[in-house]
Amino acid sequence: MTMRTFEGRPKTKTLTVEQIASPARRAEVQRQTLIGLGLDKLRRRKTLENTDAVWGMICKVRHMVRVVDAAPHAKKAG
Repeated sequence: MTMRTFEGRPKTKTLTVEQIASPARRAEVQRQTLIGLGLDKLRRRKTLENTDAVWGMICKVRHMVRVVDAAPHAKKAG
């Protein structure tokens, strides 16, 4: 997925991001970016708004996070 361009980004209002790597032995700026995204432990997921600011943060730490789902799954009534 090309994250720096609009073509590769999901069109939904929210997206779910998961932390897949540790910030240990990384630059302090990358650790602070993860905290800004609301991620502080491995396998933690956070649902965020789909904005340019969030995508800029994701691009800074794209080696430590992955976009899990463009929108959370809605529960089916029944």
